[in-house]
Amino acid sequence: MITTTSARLAADVLMRPAELADAAGFARSYQRSLDHLRATEPVRAEGYYTPAGQTERLRAQLAERDAGRLMPWVLVREPDGPGEPDVVGAITLSQITYGPLRSASVGYWIDAGYLRRGLASAAVRAVCAAADGELGLHRLEAGTLLDNTASQRVLTGCGFTLYGTAEKYLFINGAWRDHRLFQKILNDRCP
Repeated sequence: MITTTSARLAADVLMRPAELADAAGFARSYQRSLDHLRATEPVRAEGYYTPAGQTERLRAQLAERDAGRLMPWVLVREPDGPGEPDVVGAITLSQITYGPLRSASVGYWIDAGYLRRGLASAAVRAVCAAADGELGLHRLEAGTLLDNTASQRVLTGCGFTLYGTAEKYLFINGAWRDHRLFQKILNDRCP
């Protein structure tokens, strides 16, 4: 199932479903935020950060969305006057699973120039509402690096609870890294 959920996260920032046309904006935002994101991201080929690389990434994400396994949103700052909106982050539900599990993983990032504005928390709350109300999911999970206290605060502030630590969980910044695992039970409805 595809969701059309959009949400106003701040006076000038909108969260909406990602589109192929967002590729150039994603490339600009990633390039601005490379130093900030390096510690929490996999090592990527240089081409990933180009409009062509982002077009390829979005094309794959949209195919996964159409198959019902992933839902990508983009956070955009709307311009004051004429011009393109500026990509300032993203949030994605991945590994969407139905049947008796009815679960997904949530991941997000915010452009380095837009940190500490509450955008991640607002986006996580909006995606939790869409996962429950539109997608009919029961549970969301998320993982953070052990030292990513900012993301841990976002998750706990949005009602996620810590349920464990996974050793060498993801290959991040050139090494297998341990992660703290969080979950949020959205509802107790029967599947």
